[in-house]
Amino acid sequence: SGLQKPEERGELLLPLAFVSLVVCSVLLYFRVSLMDPGFVKPEEEEESEEQSMVTPQVPRNIKMRRCGYCMVKQPMRAKHCQLCQRCVRRYDHHCPWIENCVGEKNHPLFIVYLSVQLVVLLWGGHVAWSGLYFEQSWDWLQQNILLLMSFLLIAIFTVVVLLLLISHLYLISCNTTTWEFMSHHRISYLRHSELENPFDQGVVLNLWRFFC
Repeated sequence: SGLQKPEERGELLLPLAFVSLVVCSVLLYFRVSLMDPGFVKPEEEEESEEQSMVTPQVPRNIKMRRCGYCMVKQPMRAKHCQLCQRCVRRYDHHCPWIENCVGEKNHPLFIVYLSVQLVVLLWGGHVAWSGLYFEQSWDWLQQNILLLMSFLLIAIFTVVVLLLLISHLYLISCNTTTWEFMSHHRISYLRHSELENPFDQGVVLNLWRFFC
């Protein structure tokens, strides 16, 4: 009986760890979706002028413009989101998954959320796969159709989250955003810069400044 207790604890530990990860993922989802992504406030206009001179590689003749929608003076790298109806600092994109913008304040937590979500999906996919034993019969398909569909659905979401996480980590390592990467030719401070990416300070420093 003494040997059975550690085995029972081990059997309980994995489900508890998985449930804890799922709960953590749900809490991160609500945190990222409900928090301020970095909305520009009218009282921050003086600070936006100071930020325009932070990066020497950006031409000094580029004036920070006033947003035509919410009428605040936009800091460098900010963009107006049509869905949120606000300007967002270091705007990356508006994420339909979380129904919120990903910007200066919630971008690091968004990466953490994606990482935890990926672990949950990989673990769930492993559990679903381990429950499958393949037989070429109609009875087998009827009995395992739900499990098979669950595995395929998990596999699709895993690929999507993995690609999203890799693309974000790549852009972060270059100190650029999804919006800047996709709309480089339309952004004045990038189009008139001598460098392709005036914010890039090397992979290590870019990652350090983003996460720390």
